[in-house]
Amino acid sequence: MSSERVSKTIFTEEMKKDYTILVPDMLPIHFKLIMKIFANYGYRMELLTNDSRNVIDEGLKNTHNDTCYPALLVIGQFMDALKSGKYDVNKTALLMSQTGGGCRASNYIHLIRKAIASQFPQVPVISLNFSGLEKEQAFKITPAIAIKLIHAVLYGDLLMLLYNQCLPYEVNKGDTDACLEKWQRRLGNMFAKNKYFDTKRHYRAILDDFAKIERTGEKKPRVGIVGEIYVKYSPLANNKLNEFLVSEGCEPNVPGLLDFVLYCASDSVNDGKLYDRRDKKVLAYTIGYDVLYHYQKQQIKVIKEHGVFFPPHDFEELRAYADKFIHQGVKMGEGWLITAEMAALAETGTDNIICTQPFGCLPNHIVAKGMMRVIKDAYPDANIVAIDYDPGATKVNQENRIKLMLANARRKK
Repeated sequence: MSSERVSKTIFTEEMKKDYTILVPDMLPIHFKLIMKIFANYGYRMELLTNDSRNVIDEGLKNTHNDTCYPALLVIGQFMDALKSGKYDVNKTALLMSQTGGGCRASNYIHLIRKAIASQFPQVPVISLNFSGLEKEQAFKITPAIAIKLIHAVLYGDLLMLLYNQCLPYEVNKGDTDACLEKWQRRLGNMFAKNKYFDTKRHYRAILDDFAKIERTGEKKPRVGIVGEIYVKYSPLANNKLNEFLVSEGCEPNVPGLLDFVLYCASDSVNDGKLYDRRDKKVLAYTIGYDVLYHYQKQQIKVIKEHGVFFPPHDFEELRAYADKFIHQGVKMGEGWLITAEMAALAETGTDNIICTQPFGCLPNHIVAKGMMRVIKDAYPDANIVAIDYDPGATKVNQENRIKLMLANARRKK
């Protein structure tokens, strides 16, 4: 891949009314809520679900062979969709999130533009970010949209949490999916009518509905999933890991997206302390962190009071777990958060942990694999396995390694 500057097509206000915006598949539960929010502002979005081998092949053809696996998949999924004939490429745009950090979520967008430049130069690549990047795009995150997106993360995390705690135990197949679809539809209507603010009441209603699902009383092994954010969540990237664990008689335990949002905010606050900076940006992130953490504590409190399901980890507790093993200044990629999540899972009874390791994610490999031994020393019952995801890794090999981990887990019981 050459290093020449690639010109970009700008997404304009006029494009909004008749363009389809393609969204990569990472967090289906959350993204469906987010897409409904944008639909209320006139954007027409579609969540990509193409997952054939051709996605990987397109990624390999259109990126450097040292590019990380998440970037390869996102680019491959976009290219496969654009070549499918399903979309009018003259009225199609691509959406990619950016965090403003030093890793994938800041740099992907340039790789995507370079990949499509020779074949689809007319296709705009839009940045979804809160960092002031890509200012010339007509795709703007207003304060009203930002508040709704925060609530979409909160509601999405709750739905994902309850879905994973119900699906492995449902007596009547399909009940959990039906409940999820009901609340995705209902929440979408709430966002459209600006009736989503009464979070406590809505949380209780969601908890009550999922609690009505008839479940078996058996106890299944709980398996935590940590690692690089895209591979941790995306069914395309992790070969439908959640679905596989349920088929193996396990209960997936996946940390919520809000933890990553809080992690990004806390890193900016930490930078202010580490480098003695007291500017407006640090102040804004400090206020933002406090607001988001308040929302998390509120949700945890409601779940505990309801008493049927177990809540997510408190983020300040995660930071305390991290401090036992690693400095919070280690922030590239998922940095110290992976260590904190593994320690928190092991501490609270989820001894079986899968760390998803994508090819080319050096911070993930160094921090995650480097900290496994000390976590196992601190928690002797921790049963942690690193699963590599890359273009040459076979699903059979990955699943066999997970089966071996589960066999060890069952042998201990």
